[in-house]
Amino acid sequence: MNLDITQDNLHLLLPGKVTALASFYAEDNNCSMLEAVRYIYSSSLYQKLSDESTKLWHLGAVALYGML
Repeated sequence: MNLDITQDNLHLLLPGKVTALASFYAEDNNCSMLEAVRYIYSSSLYQKLSDESTKLWHLGAVALYGML
């Protein structure tokens, strides 16, 4: 069983990261989760997060939110 994270399987980790980021964003900006998720997915951070070579997927939600 191959447990390496690659560009081909990185998409499996992203929903959990986005959910955590959106929760922080929605609370801080008094908006709905849907608005927060849309914001996250359209951010430059998400573009970098979805690129395995940046290794940002290693970071936790707090660190990622600080980068947002």
